[in-house]
Amino acid sequence: MAASPFEPQDGESRLGAFLGDGDDIAVYRAMLLIRRFEEKAGQLFGMGLIGGFCHLYIGQEAIVVGMRLASRENDQFIASYRHHGHLLACGADPRAVLAEMTGRRGGLSGGKGGSMHMFAPELDYFGGHGIVGAQASLGTGLAFANSYRGDGRVCVCFFGDGAADQGQVAESLSLAARWRLPIVYVIENNRSVPGQDGELARRGAAFDIPGEALDGMDVEVVRAAGTAAIARARAGGGPAILEMRVERYRGHSLADPAKYRRKDEPRAAAPDPIERQRERLLGAGRADEAFLKRIDAEVRAIVAEAADYAAQSPEPVAAELFSQVLT
Repeated sequence: MAASPFEPQDGESRLGAFLGDGDDIAVYRAMLLIRRFEEKAGQLFGMGLIGGFCHLYIGQEAIVVGMRLASRENDQFIASYRHHGHLLACGADPRAVLAEMTGRRGGLSGGKGGSMHMFAPELDYFGGHGIVGAQASLGTGLAFANSYRGDGRVCVCFFGDGAADQGQVAESLSLAARWRLPIVYVIENNRSVPGQDGELARRGAAFDIPGEALDGMDVEVVRAAGTAAIARARAGGGPAILEMRVERYRGHSLADPAKYRRKDEPRAAAPDPIERQRERLLGAGRADEAFLKRIDAEVRAIVAEAADYAAQSPEPVAAELFSQVLT
């Protein structure tokens, strides 16, 4: 395998390899990579090269990039099955991610996890979880371990509005508050359940957990809120809830035509997160159209290489079926 553009060079951190100094251009490139990657995943699913389910993150890119910028190098991320963008934001090689999604041996989980179940503990990424809300319990456990060891790490736990009603989420909030655990719960409210805007931020009120509802389509808003919540958790202030209001541009999964959404249904007022960042760059004179087109071409080349690698990677052998499986 050729060297990955996400592999740190000498003296460079994983975060530095992916997001550089976190400046406006690096942020734009990071969100654009996630968008182009997910578009390619949609194409491969339509061609039958990705089996099972495939949940795309298109429209939500600002959330994970903003939280990645707000966190430290060894803080932990844990998410749901809609998590390809989270893996990329943590520095995973797009080739290994796409190879896993296509069920190939070169994938992160050896081709046995598919789109929904990928893990990269070496990147402090503890998985996408197909059981709705499961990551809340596991993320709270990670935060408990951090507190027990006193290592100063914070867990950032992502789940959707549809998981917010799960009983294990409430139990996790109760324990995290009682033990003042270093964890930030990020609710990615993509409006799969209507009428909850702002309400989800108050889910921790009974446990005295502060919550904030904000525009999840603005990466700078996300970064600012995430920085404050993570710093508070790291200093011993306990958990926080950040409700990110965001627009999911596709159905729940690629098998979902989203016919339940009326054509006259009000959509998010905020512009596309990538377009918003693009306008920032142009307005501040940080880039021109030609420069942004070159970034897009570079990102498309990375994604195309990932697709080629996935197509050429062999399928798992039958002898590996039960390896790495706990019994």
